[in-house]
Amino acid sequence: MKNKIERIKEDVLDALKKIKNLEALDVFEFKYMSRKGEFAAVMKNIASLSSNEKREIGMTLNNTKRELLKSFEFIKKTLSLENTDSKFVDMTLLGEDRNKGSMHPITIIQNELESLFASMGFMVLDGPELESDFYNFEALNIPEYHPARDMQDTFYVNRGGEDSKTNLVMRTHTSPMQIRAMQKYGAPLRCVIPGRVFRNEAVDANHDSNFYQIEGLMIDKDISLANLLSVLKTMLSGIFKTDVKVRVRPGYFPFVEPGLEVDISCTVCSGNGCPSCKHSGWLEMIGAGMVHPNVLKHGGIDPEKYSGFAFGLGIDRLVMMRYEIDDIRLFHSGDLRFLKQF
Repeated sequence: MKNKIERIKEDVLDALKKIKNLEALDVFEFKYMSRKGEFAAVMKNIASLSSNEKREIGMTLNNTKRELLKSFEFIKKTLSLENTDSKFVDMTLLGEDRNKGSMHPITIIQNELESLFASMGFMVLDGPELESDFYNFEALNIPEYHPARDMQDTFYVNRGGEDSKTNLVMRTHTSPMQIRAMQKYGAPLRCVIPGRVFRNEAVDANHDSNFYQIEGLMIDKDISLANLLSVLKTMLSGIFKTDVKVRVRPGYFPFVEPGLEVDISCTVCSGNGCPSCKHSGWLEMIGAGMVHPNVLKHGGIDPEKYSGFAFGLGIDRLVMMRYEIDDIRLFHSGDLRFLKQF
């Protein structure tokens, strides 16, 4: 029995010299020193020995186990020190400086918009980026022959069918959710829909092929343009934290009648003219108007009983005005020098 214990001891000490990392040491220690290890197996055989032999073998076993545990502890400390840059660790020093990420400026403003509209009783909804022709165009009063489709010149996904209407389109605006929301919730209704949209655009300082919009919709009895302008002014003052100079002019959108375009004075150049505002001093910010009766009908709402307003604006442009950013391409550039500012 003594010879077996001595042999185990020598095997363990020889093996410890070859261990190079803490993970291997943990596995090896478990193999020999755990309750189901080699020493535990030897201890089970003591029961068959005489009283004198039990005393002698027990003392040998305990002394050997203590000696090996000290060896394990010594190797563990040695390997731990080898994993550090220095054998001396000053615990009073600051830890490693870890770079922390930050929220994208578009995400910051989108979150603020959602909170702002939620405080006014609007639901915040989400919709699919890959949309059907019906929801993206037809239900919004844009039939197949309508010239407004040429203005958007969109990206289609061919599903393999002969009928082009079975194809899906990468949504060109967040407006399809107007119909989906009306069909699901009916009237009265208040909701905003933020999300990414896609256009076949000529990319420049003020245009990109994919960007973010937020859509707003309010339907109830006796809704008018006064309600629309009040909500828009509340939104703009809430985002810019001050009164913003705006101008309202007639605009055309197939899904509203009458239609409005709301411009704000360019905050990048203070209205003096720059690439962001095409040197006009004004930035076209919001398309809006009263929901067209045909759109209400597609949403399952009686236009004789209810009226409503809708508006849409690019979140990217709102961010540009808020932070005085002069090039929309910076948002998707992946340039950390730009992103770390937020």
